[in-house]
Order: sequence, then structure tokens, then C-alpha cells
Amino acid sequence: MDEQGKRAADLNKQISEAAERLKIDELSSQLVDLHQASQKSDFWGDSSKAQEAMKQISSLESRVQPWQQLQHSVKEVMELINLKDDSMQAELKHQLTEAEAAFNGLKEDLKFNGLYDDHNAILTLSAGAGGTDAQDWTQMLFRMYVRWAENNSYKVTTVDESAGEEAGLKSATIEIDGPFAYGKLQGEHGVHRLVRLSPFNADNLRQTSFAKVEVMPKIDKPDDLAIDEKDLKIDVYRSGGKGGQSVNTTDSAVRVTHIPTGITVAIQNERSQLQNKETAMTIIRSRLAQLQMEQHAEKLGELKGPNQSAEWGNQIRSYVLHPYKQVKDLRTKYETSDPDAVLDGHLDNLINAYLEYSLSS
Repeated sequence: MDEQGKRAADLNKQISEAAERLKIDELSSQLVDLHQASQKSDFWGDSSKAQEAMKQISSLESRVQPWQQLQHSVKEVMELINLKDDSMQAELKHQLTEAEAAFNGLKEDLKFNGLYDDHNAILTLSAGAGGTDAQDWTQMLFRMYVRWAENNSYKVTTVDESAGEEAGLKSATIEIDGPFAYGKLQGEHGVHRLVRLSPFNADNLRQTSFAKVEVMPKIDKPDDLAIDEKDLKIDVYRSGGKGGQSVNTTDSAVRVTHIPTGITVAIQNERSQLQNKETAMTIIRSRLAQLQMEQHAEKLGELKGPNQSAEWGNQIRSYVLHPYKQVKDLRTKYETSDPDAVLDGHLDNLINAYLEYSLSS
């Protein structure tokens, strides 16, 4: 076998092993079943169920089709090799190089082997110590993640936000939908520290601010994480809607508390009470899933409430804008002297460094 034949055989083997690890055949079968179901005459009888199925189809296609196309390309390469036609050598070399490049790009998927890595993500940002500066810092982080999502053609939905008294945000919750959104963003979970000259200080002194970022896999299917109804306390109250006095004066806001852990989620996003309850339940399930992973608990009944004081001590990254410029991740030791680019959403190097770190640790 010549050199190109060996390269093609080795590539074919690596692709087969990767596809097996990623369960591409299994996902492909699910996709076929969903496509068949979508062709039935009564498919759109339940619009919410149909829309969820279409979202699943789109998600599965984005994961399966690139691997199927690559497998087809390598099959063509192997057929060209078997022809042993010298006139096809240039075409063979070109197709083989393209297939290798495509595989190197898709290999990134192998980093995402966690239980929820393929899920969409929910991010909750909360201002910590630092007063108005911390609230402004929270808004800067909010913008950073939105820009990152936009750069990657992911969909961003603002679920809830609470504005600061003078500037910035006290808190905000956003959903980021896209391939492996949670797998990519899970390393952002923790406390982020900012050092800069304060724009809110009359003396323009250096200020250190903190903001907490919670990253959760979006668990929007009740079957994915079953919660006993007896463990929930649901309160309905009047939403403080935006706009004039008559805006949103119905009791549409919902507060859901998971009694065993004390986790509470309140949603008042100017929707119906039912929609707010569904959104709150999605976030409750997502927080419980994240907590379950953190505490390595097999059952929800084993979970303890989140330790807030420990979380606030869990500083993961520093962003320094003065007296020098640097962003440094305290876990991976990755650092860059271009914080402006990072804050503009260029997070991929930090994300990849964390993925490599988590695989080796």
C-alpha cells in the first residue's frame, strides 16, 4: 500500500472510532424516526410538541450530517485508491487532504463526552462585592457572553434581568442555544474578578469587583430529570412589569422553590403565568442537574443546598484593566494581554484551554 493508501486507511479508522464514541449511528436512527414522525398528517396537531420535535431534528442534523458527509468523502477516497488509476492521483490527493482537514475540525466534538455537553446552556449572572462597579461588571460579562454567542451564530434569549440602581445589572439570566453550548460554556461557571480604574469613583481609584456566573445545562424535558411535586413550593405574585401603571398588572409572576435544596427561581418576564411557571421549572431542573454533577450525587434526594459562601470563594478568572492589561484563568493558567478582545466575546482560546485542562485532570 502506498503512502496515500496508508493515510486514507488510517483516516478511515480514526473516523470510524470517533463516530462510534459519538454514537453517530444511534443519533442518525433517532433523526430518521423524527423525520418519519414529522411526515405524518397529525404531526402539527399538537403545535408545542411538533415545535420541540423540529428543534430536535435541527439539533441532530447539525451533529450527524457533518460526520455522515465526512464518512461519504472518505468512502470516495477509498474507491479512488482501489481504482489504481495514475491519472486520478491529483484528485485523490486533493480529496484526501480535504477529508483530513474536515476530520481535524470535527475532532473537537470528541471533547464533549459529558452527560449534558450536547445541551443548550442557561447562564445566570449575579453582581457580587463591589457595589455599582460590580453591577457594571455584571453587565460587561452579560455583553461578553452575548457577543460570543453571536460570533458562533448561537441564539440568545434573555429570560430575566434586574437592573442596578445607578448602572449595570444586579442579575440576569440568559439562554444560549447552539451545538454543545453547555459543553463549551461549562468552564465559565464560577466567580469572575475585575480590576480597573472605577468610572463610578470621583477620585478614579482602582477598584476590584466580583460577579458570579452560573452555567447550567438547559433541561427543558421533564423526563430528563424527574422532580417530585411534593418537593416544590409554587407561589404566584404580581409582576412588576415595564412601562406605564396599567402594564402587566395580573398575577403572572411565578416563584418556584425546591424545598429539599432551598433553590428558588422567580420569573416575571411579562408572559402568562403558565409560561413563567414552565420557564421557572426549566431553570429549577437545570440548576438541580448542575448541582447533581457538582456533588456527584446519583439521586436528587442526596443533594444538599448550594453552598453560596464556597461559591463566592471559587474565583476562576481575573480580568485586569489597570495598571496593566491581562486576563488570566486561575485553573488552566491560560493568559492573554488582550482583555478588550475577550470582553468583546473572543472566548474560544479560554474555552479550549479549559476543555484541554478538564480532559487531562
